[in-house]
Formats: sequence, C-alpha cells, structure tokens
Amino acid sequence: MTRPLRGAILGYGHVAASGHMPFWEGHPDTDIVAIADALPSRREMFLLAHPEGRAYPTAAALLAAETLDFADICTPPSSHGACIELALDAGLDVLCEKPLVVSAPDALRIAGRARAAGRHVHVVHNWLKAPVCRKVSALLAKGAVGNVHCISWDTSRTCPAVAVDEPGSVNWRMDPEVAGGGILFDHGWHAAYCVARWAAAAPDAISARLEKRRHRAWAVEDTAVLDIAFGKIEGHIHLTWAADERSNRVNITGDGGRIEVDGAEVRLHDADGVHRWDCPPSLAAGSHHPDWFAGIGQDFLNVVAGRAASNLGDAVMCALLMEGAMASSAAGGEWLAIDNLRRPTAA
Repeated sequence: MTRPLRGAILGYGHVAASGHMPFWEGHPDTDIVAIADALPSRREMFLLAHPEGRAYPTAAALLAAETLDFADICTPPSSHGACIELALDAGLDVLCEKPLVVSAPDALRIAGRARAAGRHVHVVHNWLKAPVCRKVSALLAKGAVGNVHCISWDTSRTCPAVAVDEPGSVNWRMDPEVAGGGILFDHGWHAAYCVARWAAAAPDAISARLEKRRHRAWAVEDTAVLDIAFGKIEGHIHLTWAADERSNRVNITGDGGRIEVDGAEVRLHDADGVHRWDCPPSLAAGSHHPDWFAGIGQDFLNVVAGRAASNLGDAVMCALLMEGAMASSAAGGEWLAIDNLRRPTAA
C-alpha cells in the first residue's frame, strides 16, 4: 500500500482555502501537511482547522523545512515563477493557479526548467471543468456544428473579485505589478484556454485593444477586446469589469449549426431545431468553484502518476496570447504573429 502524496499550499487565500483544500482533504491519496502565507491571520486559520499541520511565512521557509511530493501554488501571479522554480529545485511536481506567470519569456523559461528537472507543472485551467464548458466540449467532440468557423466569448463583470478581505489588505488584482494586468490576465486567461481548446488549433495571430472604459483612475485596464486567428477559425473575446451585470455568453458557429451559452443554459441550433440543456452553475456564479477544481486536482494526480500529460503547453500558449494582446494594444490594435513573440530563454 502506497502512502499519500505529501503536499503543501503556497498562498492560503480564498481560492486555496475554499477552492483547493476541499479536494485535497477529501482525497485518500493526498495529505496537505503545510501551508505558507505572508498574513498571520491566514496561517492561524489553517492551523485552527488543521492543528496537525504547519504554517510558514514564506514559501522558501516551507520548502526548506518540509519533505514533500508536490506544491500547490496559489500566491498572487507575480510570484508564481519564483515559487515554481523553488519547488522544481526541491524536486517537486507543481500545480499552479492561473495565470502560470505574467510574461511569455517567464512561461518559456518555466517550461524549460520543468523539462530539465524532469518534473511536472500543471496549471489550474478550471473553467474547462465547469458543467457548461464540459457540455460545449462534448458537443464539439461529436461534431454537433460541423466545421467550426467562429468562436465568440463574452465575460461581463461589475468589478474584480476580491482576493483576500483581511483588514488593511489590498486587492492585488488592481496592481499591474502583481497581477500582470487587469481583466486581461484575470478573465482573459480563462477565455484563452477555453477558446483555444474548442478551436482545436494553435493561435497564429492576435489583435487587441485594452481600455479603461469606466474606471479611468485604475492602474489596470477594465476592458479587453481580443481578436485571434486560429488558422481559418476566428476567435473573438470581449472582457469587461465596467458592466452593469455579471454574465458570460459564448457563441460557436460552424457549417452545421451553432452553439450558444447564456448563463447556465447551453443551446444547440442545428437542422433538427433547437436543443437546450441546463448546466448550472453559470460561469458568472462565483470565483472559488471547488467542484471545478476537483477535476483539475484529479487531472494533476493523473499527470504525476504518468497517466496523462500536463497542460503546460496550453499555459505557455496563454502567456503568448497575453503578451501579444498587450503588444498589439500598445500598437493600436495591430495584428501580431504569435510565433514572433517566442523568445529564446535559458532552461
């Protein structure tokens, strides 16, 4: 009988405590033995619920003291790269919240470091595990709309999600030095990996505009509009924190029909009429999604066991799209080739 895999969570904010921890606690093959968080209140919260565990103020202190099999990284985005490299140096497999990192060169370097270390890095692309997205994936897999021509994705929010609501804390999603950008990195990463999965093709080029439509005093954009070419397939992504409602909508058209997502409802228009499925919850229903993380957690365990491949390549693609979107917007929406964004980097 093999022992459970020993893991640690780096960054114990809301997503870690409410989204990740329920899966690890309920899985017989894993044991979270420690966490690291800069806030004493978050360390105390973990120890109150897990008195047998240990809590550290930094990832470096934890990794130096503990004998582990894997690290689950839930720190703010700007620290992902350093935490991943510390974990790889310690010989660990890594699960990391999105975005993997906040620049394409960093993503390419991490991919090289993982290969050199012979370890796995898997990224929390959890929206693909949402019921509505699983239904869309299943419909496309069986050819429900024939050859896909166009995929449109719309995310509307009234404000960013709160990262940690401790007294005196600030929302790192509003700091470009920490988050990488505004809604582009927060919601655009989700949209990018979903649209790319459904296009079933690598992106060739991108045109984008990042805007401050309502919140002009913010240091980050509140709106992003991306057009992406996946070969002959058009991808269109619209994201905003300047809306009057929370909503998510998807439209996928092909030569044999159309798929629509509106909230929790998936509709297929084909030659036989309109078919409807209710797939709650809506993508706009919350931000922690422990049920969606369960699929990611199991995928990660399958990757570690050699039963599946990691999605690190998809994450590198997302990083290239984020880099391309920022560069294109700075150039007034100019179309940029994705291959031109790849830069040699040392492993």
